[in-house]
Amino acid sequence: MPRTLLVGSPNSGKSLLFNRLTGLSQKVANFPGITVDVGTGPLQAMPEMRLVDFPGTYSLQPISAEEQVAVDQFERALADPDVEQVLCVVDATRLEKSLYFTLQVIRDCQRNGKPVTVLANMIDVLDRHGLAFDADGLAAALHAPVLPISARTGRGVDAIVRQLRANAGAPAVGRELADSPDVILRGTAHQLAQRFSPRGDVLVKTQTALDSFFLHSVAGGVAFFVIMYLLFQSIFTWSAPMMDAVEGILGWLASLVVPLIGNDIARDFTADALFSGIGAFLVFVPQIFVLTFVIGLLEDSGYMARAALICHKPLRVFGLTGKSFIPMLSGVACAIPGIYAARAIDSPRKRLLTYMAIPLMPCSARLPVYTLLIAAFIPQGTALGGLVGWQGLAMFSVYFFGMLCALIVTGLVSRASEDHYSDLPFVLELPPYRVPGVMPIMRNSWNRAKHFVTKAGKIIFAVTVGIWILGYFPNYGADLGESWLGQLGHVVEPLFAPIGLDWRYGVAIFTSFLAREVFVGTLGTIFGIEGADEDMVPLVDHIQASGLPIGSGLALLVFFAIALMCVSTLAILARESRSVSLTLKMAGGYFLLAYLAALGVYNLAALFTG
Repeated sequence: MPRTLLVGSPNSGKSLLFNRLTGLSQKVANFPGITVDVGTGPLQAMPEMRLVDFPGTYSLQPISAEEQVAVDQFERALADPDVEQVLCVVDATRLEKSLYFTLQVIRDCQRNGKPVTVLANMIDVLDRHGLAFDADGLAAALHAPVLPISARTGRGVDAIVRQLRANAGAPAVGRELADSPDVILRGTAHQLAQRFSPRGDVLVKTQTALDSFFLHSVAGGVAFFVIMYLLFQSIFTWSAPMMDAVEGILGWLASLVVPLIGNDIARDFTADALFSGIGAFLVFVPQIFVLTFVIGLLEDSGYMARAALICHKPLRVFGLTGKSFIPMLSGVACAIPGIYAARAIDSPRKRLLTYMAIPLMPCSARLPVYTLLIAAFIPQGTALGGLVGWQGLAMFSVYFFGMLCALIVTGLVSRASEDHYSDLPFVLELPPYRVPGVMPIMRNSWNRAKHFVTKAGKIIFAVTVGIWILGYFPNYGADLGESWLGQLGHVVEPLFAPIGLDWRYGVAIFTSFLAREVFVGTLGTIFGIEGADEDMVPLVDHIQASGLPIGSGLALLVFFAIALMCVSTLAILARESRSVSLTLKMAGGYFLLAYLAALGVYNLAALFTG
C-alpha cells in the first residue's frame, strides 16, 4: 500500500490533523514528549493511501532520544519505494520555529525524489485576529506547494486530498535545496521568517497577558493548585451519573441472564465470577474517561506547558527537571506512556530519576482501588456549602501523597548518588493558548477507557476465573474457608495480619501484581462466592459490614500508592532503562517501603481510633 509521511514540529497541530484525515484518535498534546511511537492509518478520502504520523521534532539534527527515533525512522522511510510523498505541517502563527525543519525536510525529499506539500496550520487563528499570510509567496520561496489549513476546524482538508491525488505516483521536481548544508538552511529559514511571518503583535500580546497571570509567582501557583484540585474533584462529580448507569445496566443484565441458567455450576460462575467480579471493575471505567478528558482539555489549551515551567524550580530541588513533569503527569493516566515520554528528557541522569518517580504516580489502574476504599471508609458528605466533597478531598489527598512520595524518593536518590552525567539546560517551548478541540479529546478519552478495559480484560477474566475455581472447589462453594483459595489465603495471612487484613485481602493483593485493578475484580469474586448473587457490586457493602477498621483501609490506600505492582510497567521499564537489575530493585524496594508505610499508618490510626 502506498504511504504518505506526515511530519512537523511539536505543537504544530500535526497529530490533530492526522486524526481528522484518518478518523483515528492519535494522542494530541501541546508540549514535546507525548507522541513517541509512529502512528499509521488509511486516509478516509483515499483508503488506498496510508498516512504515517511521525513524532514531532524541531530539526533533523536530534538532541534527544525521542528526536533520534523520529529522525532515524524518517530517513529510513524516505528510502522506501512505497513512500510516495511527504506532508510537512507548520504553525502559521509561529513560522520562525518551523521553517528550518521544513527546509531540511524539503532538501532530503528532493534528494530522494519525494514530493513535499507544506501545510500551514492555524490559519483560523490568523483570520480571527485579522492577520495576513502570503502562502503563494512562501511556496515560491520554498519551492514546494503551501496550503493554508486549520486542523481544528477542518478548513483546507479538501485541498490536501486534491494535492495528494495530484502528487500520487509523481516524482519530485527540482533540486534547488538538495545540495544545501544545514548552516545555509538555518540562515534561509531566518530570512523567510522575516519576510512571511504574519505582521502584527496581537498574538504575542494575548499570550503575554495570559502568561502574566498563569506564570505569576503567586497567582500562577494558586491557579495551578486550584486546577489540579478541580481535576480530581471532577473524577467523582462528573463520573457519578455514568457509574450509576453502568451499574444499573449490569444489574439489569444479571437479573435477566442468571435465572435462565439451569446448571448450578454455570449459574454460580455467571453470577459470582462474571457479574460480581468483572462487573465490579467495569463500573469504574467512567472515572478513567473523565480523568483523561479533563487532562486532555488542559493539554490542548496550552496550559500543561505552563505547568511544566511552574514545576521546574521545585522539581529541580528533587533532582528532576521541568520536563519530568510531562512524563510524570502522563503516568497519572498510565505509567507505560509516562515511561515512553521520558525519552524527551535530555539528561540521562534526570531521565533515570524520572523513571523512578513515574511508578509512584497515581495511575488510572489504581483508580478503581482508591475509589473502592474511599467509598467504603470516607463519608459522602460535603463542606463549605457543597464546594468540597469529602470523597473528592480524599482522592486528591491520596493522589498528592503518591506524587509527594515520588519527589521524596528522587530527592534522596539524587543526593545519595554521584552525578556521572553532565546535565543539559532546561529548554521548553510555550505554545500559544488555544480553545481545545472537544471532539478529538472525547474520542481520545473514549479510546483510553476502551483500551484500559481491553488491555486489562483478558488478565482480569483469567484471574477472575482462576479465583472462582480456587474458591468454588473442591466443595462447590459450600465453605470458602475450606476451599483451595481459602487454604492459599491462610498461608499468606500472617504477612498482612499486622495491618488488620485477613486472608481475602492478602489474596487480592498478590493477584493485583498482574495488574493493580485486578484487586477489585478479585474481591468482587471472593465476596460474590460468599452469597451476594443478586447484588451487582457488593464490595462496598461487604467491606463495611465486615467491620474492617478504618486503619486497615487507610493502610491499603498507602500500600497501593507506593507498591510497584504492574507486570506491564516492569517490562517496559526494563526495556527503556536497559537495566533489569534496576527494575527488580525498584519493584522490591517499593514493595518493602509500601509495607512499612502501611504498617505505620495502621498503628497511627489505631492510636486515634482505639
